[in-house]
Amino acid sequence: MDKHDIGAVCVAALYRFTRFEEPAAIRGPLEDLCREQGVKGTLLLAGEGINGTIAGTAAGIDAVLAHVRALPGCADLDVKFSDAPTMPFHRMKVRVKREIVTMGQPDIDPLASVGTYVEPGDWNALIADPGTIVIDTRNDYEVAVGTFAGAIDPETRSFRDFPEWFRNERERLLGTGTAPKVAMFCTGGIRCEKSTAFLKQEGVEEVYHLKGGILKYLETVPREDSLWQGECFVFDQRVTIGHGLEQGTYELCHACRRPVDAAARTSELYETGVSCPACHGERTAEQRAGYRERHRQEMLAAERGEAHVGAAYRAG
Repeated sequence: MDKHDIGAVCVAALYRFTRFEEPAAIRGPLEDLCREQGVKGTLLLAGEGINGTIAGTAAGIDAVLAHVRALPGCADLDVKFSDAPTMPFHRMKVRVKREIVTMGQPDIDPLASVGTYVEPGDWNALIADPGTIVIDTRNDYEVAVGTFAGAIDPETRSFRDFPEWFRNERERLLGTGTAPKVAMFCTGGIRCEKSTAFLKQEGVEEVYHLKGGILKYLETVPREDSLWQGECFVFDQRVTIGHGLEQGTYELCHACRRPVDAAARTSELYETGVSCPACHGERTAEQRAGYRERHRQEMLAAERGEAHVGAAYRAG
């Protein structure tokens, strides 16, 4: 998708594994440029590269991406474009972290060893092959919204849990004979890229991952040919998207940040801005009272045409 052909608000999901000697020195100029261009969202910097999602005008996104591509090793920056009817972020954050996607495995280096990229147009044939096992590397609440037919759900609460899950399940998954091919995927490509590097380090040879992630697949593969089932969770106000990157049907629980479908919104445990069936039992009455007050303040701010900081979304 060409970003100049989309709606008024251009959304760019980007990442690049590269080596930054001083990521803290990159942060200031990058954040200043984003603010100058009216671009909002979250960008993460680490010694291993850059990751994030930003939104703004096409010209503003152009300026920021040109700046990022000029950084060491970022000329071939991976970017997925989509659109949003309104600005999906409330502010701009550029943060320096230990990892741009947290796996908690300091020896994993996607620049040294990584799986084989598979173009979206070739993905169906790979995952339909009986000799391939397909693993969804995302979190449990993301998988619940939608996934590829036949994919294995690790049921992990965070990406940090993936290595332990694989090590515990390796023998069951791969067996003791000829190892199957392993195909992995995630939202934009960064988690499955790091996952394939992890599996390669664990001695798994035939490892593949979906180039551009689910976002690129939903953008380029026709609905009638698709093996995707459901919607795809995204870490912004759109909450979910479907084929053609169209706006999805889920809303976000502002207490636990999980997606909430239409059926869950009819539950007596659902209260806008306060709780949903998934988190009601995880929070105390005092916590829910705090969320209720926060939601009230957000509504008052919205009436005044202001953005309330409590409404900010996570990036992933």
